Amino acid sequence: MNREAIFEFFRRLAEDNPSPETELEFGNTYQLLVAVVLSAQATDVGVNKATRALFREVKTPAQMVALGEVALKDRIKTIGLFNTKAKNVIALSEILVRDHGGEVPADRDVLTTLPGVGRKTANVVMNCAFGAETFAVDTHIFRVGNRTGLAKGKTVLAVEKQLEKKVPQPFRVGAHHWLILHGRYVCKARRPECWRCTVADLCAFKPKTEKK
Repeated sequence: MNREAIFEFFRRLAEDNPSPETELEFGNTYQLLVAVVLSAQATDVGVNKATRALFREVKTPAQMVALGEVALKDRIKTIGLFNTKAKNVIALSEILVRDHGGEVPADRDVLTTLPGVGRKTANVVMNCAFGAETFAVDTHIFRVGNRTGLAKGKTVLAVEKQLEKKVPQPFRVGAHHWLILHGRYVCKARRPECWRCTVADLCAFKPKTEKK
């Protein structure tokens, strides 16, 4: 996909959804961080169901530490890997209180030192909370990048690097949201819905699927 096609690709996605946002629900940057940590190998819908009540009760790292690991496990037990995730959330909350004045640092390298926070999680937080031009590559973006020819790579990091290189302004901040949503609802894993895709003519995927 050449430069002109990539610009048109994002222009159309932006036209359909001018203000893309994460589907995770949160009230502040700390809650966003927790939600993203909990979303690993889980759906946003499932995370939101568990965190609605939790986030009414817990709004700061100090409150999470006070809640404790056992009580947190009980509140997120519907989420996969909840034991490990609860341990990580308590540990990262303790670090935020101890080393960062209870605030989430606006630094990807620092974020990735927190328990349970990988590069993808840090990229989401940097983008959604701080407006950074980061590209959080999940399974949807990995698939869309390779399938369309927009950003090919054998690893998540390789696709991320391709996106960093290729995505033009003014689409860089919103790019990962558009790609996630496109992969989640249109360019689906088993059967992409090419017949209703606004960028189908720009996409390298063949053969295009037709409506049943």
